[in-house]
Amino acid sequence: MARIQSVGVVGAGQMGNGIAHVSALAGYSVVLNDISEAALESARETIDRNMARQLSRESITKAELEAAQARISYTSDLSAFETVDLAVEAATEKRELKEAIFRSLCEVVPQTAYLATNTSSISVTRLASVTDRPSRFIGMHFMNPVPLMKLVEVIRGLATDQETYEVAVEFAQSLGKTTTNAEDYPAFIVNRILVPMINEAVYALYEGVGTVESIDTAMRLGANHPMGPLTLADFIGLDTCLSIMQVLHDGLADTKYRPCPLLVKYVEAGWVGRKAGRGFYDYSGDAPVPTR
Repeated sequence: MARIQSVGVVGAGQMGNGIAHVSALAGYSVVLNDISEAALESARETIDRNMARQLSRESITKAELEAAQARISYTSDLSAFETVDLAVEAATEKRELKEAIFRSLCEVVPQTAYLATNTSSISVTRLASVTDRPSRFIGMHFMNPVPLMKLVEVIRGLATDQETYEVAVEFAQSLGKTTTNAEDYPAFIVNRILVPMINEAVYALYEGVGTVESIDTAMRLGANHPMGPLTLADFIGLDTCLSIMQVLHDGLADTKYRPCPLLVKYVEAGWVGRKAGRGFYDYSGDAPVPTR
């Protein structure tokens, strides 16, 4: 079986910098790419801060931290992927953008390289079809935040061969992750179940069943969830939640997946959660304050 030694990650946001982080700690040479130099600098600061937190908790040593930091290079030039063994796309959840990235990657990466998408909902088969190597293409859906969450959903496209699947599973496990196989259906397993639950919580808010705080408190204490669904929506990003609901609604043609109008309104307002400073909570003060 082919051995992965170097990893390229496209997209330096929450997911991309997390994948770069865990890959470097696992001993891989990592190239992190983004079109935005500001995003790359922010990613560097985030990775350094998160590794420092791991050091303070004694989950890694100072030597491991320094070695991992040295393994990551940051670039806005995709030609740096000329020698990678695995290229992972971790861009915004928009099909057209992901397809454009994969077309560009195919012009740069070696013919022997594997391609993976971190999509949380989009058809792996469809994304693979725009590449020159559908058999070496796979979905690897990491959970957020990547350094803490233990699961990776591995999703085969229609043309993905067995070796590619085994390489993806072996790579994910080398990062200390547990893998689960999901079929290539809209939103796979986790988001097929999780995001409609969040959407239903937004409907409960929209219809006046409860306030932001009461809905979150009810699910934390009544269902033993670590955080309420509206807090979780803000953490994920309301734009991402909406995109996943739209994929489910379009792909399965079932009205139970209709995005809540209030979720749409928040996204249209730019209130997309923590990353924007405001979603179902306002994060501008010392403590989050409900916005509704």
